[in-house]
Amino acid sequence: MEIFKEPIHYQDPVLCLKVWQFEERDGTARQEESMLPATWHYHKEVEFLLVKQGAHNMFTPNRSYTLNEGDVMVIGSSQLHRGRPISKELVYIVLHFDLETYFDPSMMRYYRHFSEVSCPLEELNYIFRENAALRAEAGSIIERIHSEIMEKPVGYEIVASMQIKHLLLTLLRGDSRGLLQAQGGANSDAMKPVLEYIEQNFSDRIELEEVSRLAGMSYSYFSKAFKKTMGLSFISFVNRKRIAKAERLLATSGRNIDDIARSVGFENMAHFFKLFKRFNGCTPKEFKQKINAIVPVRE
Repeated sequence: MEIFKEPIHYQDPVLCLKVWQFEERDGTARQEESMLPATWHYHKEVEFLLVKQGAHNMFTPNRSYTLNEGDVMVIGSSQLHRGRPISKELVYIVLHFDLETYFDPSMMRYYRHFSEVSCPLEELNYIFRENAALRAEAGSIIERIHSEIMEKPVGYEIVASMQIKHLLLTLLRGDSRGLLQAQGGANSDAMKPVLEYIEQNFSDRIELEEVSRLAGMSYSYFSKAFKKTMGLSFISFVNRKRIAKAERLLATSGRNIDDIARSVGFENMAHFFKLFKRFNGCTPKEFKQKINAIVPVRE
């Protein structure tokens, strides 16, 4: 099965987003850019999809979604997915953006779940299935972002940035199941450089003394502050990042399991296998077999 990392070329490097409308009429593509890849792919950016006309199937490793006119879907960062048009007349908008760009001090307390530490963003799609008003609101926001970016009126950057946050707020306030929970407080701002450092260095050995210094805290205070802010201990957070990277490498490369484990920061293979099975319910080998033989189950 072919899987690849899709490059996202931002229309505005400051906003770190890309939004395009795709159209297919009688099997002929008429769109602002080539159609979305039909093969399994992933990207760092969060993705929102709005179907304006027709019907479209979207697949993730554990679910399939049938999206009709007015339907909206969210796909998390680095989540494997693929699409397949159902109808000959199809119009849809795809929005990609780098979530971290929009985490200013007012947003940091919500970093934990939006960054998928505890819950994949895919789980929030229940909001769009169950709440027609919020589904319509999210669709309107996506269309507004698309219009602003394509037409570029004065101040479009301000509007687009505000609308991205409005989209995240819609998820937050529509989350009746409580998957998105406010975290932390006074120490949230101090964690941003720490999280950036982890993202860039989690494949290497990370010393608590170094990240404590980045946060401007003592070693002992940092450990408590990190867990209070993120909902996980520092070590658990880093291990989740490492296992997530290992999952993508298992799906997208032909490297052996030991090599992958070492490349994401694990020298102890027994520890790697134990953590991988804890997070995925299967061994790395079973995970790879599952991805290659997957038949998505209809949601």
